[in-house]
Amino acid sequence: MPASTADYLDLTTAKAAQQWRAILERSWPSGRNQVDYLPIETLLCLAGMFVVEHSRYGSGSAHRAPEPVQSLAQLFKRRPTSIIAKMNNLHGSRSHGARNDLIVGSVLRTNLQAMSHIYRVILGAARTVGVDRDSLPDFLGLETGGEVELLGQDELDVAALESVVEREIHRWVVKDVEEQVTERLMLASLRIGQHRFARSVLTSWAYECAFCGFSLGVESGPTLLRASHIKPWRNSDGRERLDVANGYAACAAHDSAFDAGLLTVTDELEVLVSHRLDRAIANNAAVRTYFAEPHLKKRLHEPVQGLHPRAKYLGWHRSHVFEAGPPEPVRSNMPRRAEA
Repeated sequence: MPASTADYLDLTTAKAAQQWRAILERSWPSGRNQVDYLPIETLLCLAGMFVVEHSRYGSGSAHRAPEPVQSLAQLFKRRPTSIIAKMNNLHGSRSHGARNDLIVGSVLRTNLQAMSHIYRVILGAARTVGVDRDSLPDFLGLETGGEVELLGQDELDVAALESVVEREIHRWVVKDVEEQVTERLMLASLRIGQHRFARSVLTSWAYECAFCGFSLGVESGPTLLRASHIKPWRNSDGRERLDVANGYAACAAHDSAFDAGLLTVTDELEVLVSHRLDRAIANNAAVRTYFAEPHLKKRLHEPVQGLHPRAKYLGWHRSHVFEAGPPEPVRSNMPRRAEA
């Protein structure tokens, strides 16, 4: 009997434990046939979508997908390709997902408190039947409390979201699902995609401002950094919005200046300042503090674990965002005159 929405949203520890027992008694399937997904399997795949960019992996690369894909595949006695396929179906942009799965996915990806609660119910039930943290890691970091917090949402203002939804919703063809649910799925996908992008960018830049090196370390908690797009989110297509090479980590001052076109970066990662900012550096001590050496570097440091920013994005920023007029290199000398 197909699962109802209540089987997902009203999940109890006892029901989750019963499903875990069925999974643990499961044998690896012969051939390509596999049993239907139980609600807790679907819900853990949904939770995994908060950390895994599933669209990057296909049948030939699913075995390289990061956690929790591999752990879930082993636990569920399924191939990694099956876990990725389930995530793609839950995404909502394809017509293969079961209707109730899509509806539940649209609810839980927009109600993060409920998502966090159900995630803890599933992990708590897993521990009661002997599934330890090595077999099922706490990949959302919520087992002992807290709530899913989406990163990078400051780029997604209402106007930007509405513009993208209006432009791209025709690509989301979900069979037998109401337009309102489809729109909610798309909005949730955009927000969670931005969250994954921000996490990856912060990791790539080692949680340091690319322009000045400011960092509070990589411990959990506020970083005071922003993970932003080089080519703005609203102007990027779906692939560009998720491309880590289209991102940088920066403190609030340098991120705002870059977004406003007061700073830009060459293909060789040299930092340039606009004429207007250059004049302000010369005339205002506070501006000098943030936008002249040694605070502002002449050159971005390169990502530690990620991709070098792509030249096409840097070029787009110089052409479309950076203020008109020949750019000036970052000042390395003392200003021409001080404040009175």
